Amino acid sequence: MNRIVATIAALVALAGCFGATAHAGADPLLREIAAAKSGATVRVPVGIHHVHLVLGRPITLQGVPGAVLDGDGSGDVVRIASPDVVVRDLAIRHSGRSLTAMNAGVFIEGKASGALVEHDRISDSLFGVYIDGASRVKVLGNVVRGVASLRVADRGDGIHLWNDHDCLIQGNDVGPARDGIYFYVSPGNVFAGNRIHDVRYGMHDMYSNHVVIVGNRSYRNVAGYALMSSEYLDIRNNVAVDDSSYGFLLNYVTYSRFTGNRIADVVDRDDADSGIGAGMEGKGIFVYNSEFNRFQANDIADSTIGIHITAGSDHNEVFGNAFVGNRTQVKYDEFTALEWSHGERGNYWSNYLGWDMNGDGIGDVAYRPNSGVDVLLWKYPGARLLMSSPATLLLRYVQRAFPVFTPPGITDHFPLMREPRGR
Repeated sequence: MNRIVATIAALVALAGCFGATAHAGADPLLREIAAAKSGATVRVPVGIHHVHLVLGRPITLQGVPGAVLDGDGSGDVVRIASPDVVVRDLAIRHSGRSLTAMNAGVFIEGKASGALVEHDRISDSLFGVYIDGASRVKVLGNVVRGVASLRVADRGDGIHLWNDHDCLIQGNDVGPARDGIYFYVSPGNVFAGNRIHDVRYGMHDMYSNHVVIVGNRSYRNVAGYALMSSEYLDIRNNVAVDDSSYGFLLNYVTYSRFTGNRIADVVDRDDADSGIGAGMEGKGIFVYNSEFNRFQANDIADSTIGIHITAGSDHNEVFGNAFVGNRTQVKYDEFTALEWSHGERGNYWSNYLGWDMNGDGIGDVAYRPNSGVDVLLWKYPGARLLMSSPATLLLRYVQRAFPVFTPPGITDHFPLMREPRGR
């Protein structure tokens, strides 16, 4: 009797590991996976395989051209439940659509550390790749497409991380989804060289410290990079172009570095589908309650507002940047004096009208992006009716001619005469 019980228990465990028992008429792929030993490579042949796989041993699932795993619109298509599993070169499609169950093209459980998802095309899946508490996971070179027919609020994310660390998310192309790459309470991860488009937030960070975001490209999103409640971020050489509300949105971000990024063409647009950003000003960088950060060698160009600083965002270093052709270069409606230069090196301003008598590349006259009239109009928009009144024109003249009457705000005492880097 004990042997019978043990045999039944082994069969149940096998079914749990591989998502289905092999039986007459089942896809031969299931039988091959069930028989595979740890470390084996299982090649998925050409054709559409209607399966829900649960990979419970460290194997490599290798597709050949034309191999498709189809979830038929329910559950997860592939679920990785073991460390060191590899899923490569497959078309994976048609997951379920339950946000509560977090249905995904590829779902990676917390015990699946070291998993590799590489060169797959994941489509029509609620979440493309969902990483649920694992470490050292690599998601490399995949094409991920969500369920474009759903409202944005009803979609999942292209790549979703929760409580994961030391992961590498690199070289992926993520299209219609809720957020392109979302990471929550996931420190120490690297996001490099991804292309994200046609989503709400290209990258959405919550409570994730010591993260590296380098060489990514965001376009046609509501916001390129939404970074919230995090510290010690390293944000380098990323691009945000043609986003509708924000290139970079910072909310409670501290002790972080933003270097060599390019933000351009963030202009007012309505996004009726998402319900976000409708009627908002396009802002290259929006900084809210974020302190002790460094913004260096970034290009902010051709946007409605270059950078908007608000809500006590002091103690930030801003130097070596190029502000080019923004309708409003800086929006700052507080009355705290801030110096935007470092070591006698400021920023380049395309609307700077000063001069450089000694030819050292530094303007001889300080640059002040905002006047007291600007602040007045931001705080009291109804006062725009008086823009052309003699009193307003006189106030602007007095503030230009006699800076002592100018309220404290942002000043660049060492404006650059030439752009510090190419656009």
